[in-house]
Amino acid sequence: MPLNKTHFIAGKFTEPSDHGQPIHNPATGEISANVSLASKNETEAAITAAQKAFTEWKQVTPLNRARILFKFKERVEQHRNELAELITCEHGKVLDDARGEITRGLEVVEFACGIPHLLKGEYTENVGTDVDAWSIKQPLGVVAGITPFNFPAMVPMWMFPLALACGNTFVLKPSEKDPSVPLRLAELMHEAGLPDGAFNVINGDKEAVDTLLTHQDIQAVSFVGSTPIAEYIYQTASHAGKRVQALGGAKNHMVIMPDADLDQAVNALVGAGYGSAGERCMAISVAVAVGDIADKLVEKLAPRVRELRIGNGMEPGVEMGPLISKAHRSKVKDHIDSGVAQGASLIVDGRNLKITGHEEGYFLGGCLFDNVTTDMGIYKEEIFGPVLSVVRVPDYKTAVDIINAHEYGNGTAIFTRDGDSARQFAHDIQIGMVGINVPIPVPMAFHSFGGWKRSLFGPLHMHGEDGVRFYTRKKAITSRWPTGIRGDTEFVIPTMK
Repeated sequence: MPLNKTHFIAGKFTEPSDHGQPIHNPATGEISANVSLASKNETEAAITAAQKAFTEWKQVTPLNRARILFKFKERVEQHRNELAELITCEHGKVLDDARGEITRGLEVVEFACGIPHLLKGEYTENVGTDVDAWSIKQPLGVVAGITPFNFPAMVPMWMFPLALACGNTFVLKPSEKDPSVPLRLAELMHEAGLPDGAFNVINGDKEAVDTLLTHQDIQAVSFVGSTPIAEYIYQTASHAGKRVQALGGAKNHMVIMPDADLDQAVNALVGAGYGSAGERCMAISVAVAVGDIADKLVEKLAPRVRELRIGNGMEPGVEMGPLISKAHRSKVKDHIDSGVAQGASLIVDGRNLKITGHEEGYFLGGCLFDNVTTDMGIYKEEIFGPVLSVVRVPDYKTAVDIINAHEYGNGTAIFTRDGDSARQFAHDIQIGMVGINVPIPVPMAFHSFGGWKRSLFGPLHMHGEDGVRFYTRKKAITSRWPTGIRGDTEFVIPTMK
């Protein structure tokens, strides 16, 4: 892997270009490499390579596509530690969390290995007299994925394995902040036997993105990122006639009912709120305390937040690493300042944290707000940092009402011992993914991942059955074989008899 991170096009790395930017290790603030940013011409070269490869790849049987994915899975498992270290060095999350990310990505690879079964169509004999009908699923062509910095392995692996299994070819535009893992995955995919050009990785900024969104040979675009960008991706690519799934932002609430196991709820909130420094679209950022449980909840939460073991994610025993960049840390601090200015109670203040030996790293301590109200910016906006807000409500109905009123509808959870409350919550709540005594309800690969409202633009979720539907077109076929006696010419719409 070159120190200068370039692009992987048609089975090989390109030469570095003058247009690029540095990659930082967020734990130290030091520059670890430089990444080239693709021009329009370089992006088009990747698309051309994918279009050329599609002619061959779509003819490969689903069984043989699956066999290549099995080999890819084996290589990822062999290089799991290497990949996890690359994630930690460029993103900052702790090493165990990075390994877990790879595991969640591999689950989709495993699901995609079942593609011969997943591509089966439907058949009806004698839909009419001597007439049979069936459907088949065929690939779209060249498809693109645009992925975020917070999961440089998992989110790309939620896209390209299933797209390739369905017979498409792929152009990936990962985050330029941590590109090493996507490039390494492309290498491993190539080693597994994928034809040159079937999977390409370009690093870039808006120029590369806009090229993907508007190029005539791109048939579909998958995206994960913030809601403003998701909306832009959806509008631009849809206007260009492409199929789009664009997953946006989140403000995930966890409801703690008065009968909840408080220790279990606190453990869940600490892990789901501060894991990966809160840089997860499924992070819990709002604890909705119902009734008289609020005081006890905050009393138990505060010392746990103060005691978070924060440091370089490569070091053993660390629970939370740095944020991705200096600019993002400043943005999160601004949100915290705003919460204080608007009257929320900052119970734990992590703004001035310094890590000995890592003074230039992008660290921020865990922050805990109490008495947050729904009109405050820290409640309305996605902070994407280690900030947890406690909102106090009098009853279950109020908890449901404020969650349903929020513009985001990605994930939510309820902690309770009462099965009736849990069942009603799952029915009432207008959110795409729901956990019952599970704080981060990320579905397994054979279910679909996606939110509601302004957390998702487009009708289809990721992976699972929706993923197969997204990356294929259905074709309906109706067939009748003549018996030697041809009927009269018909000028009316055909009906079955």
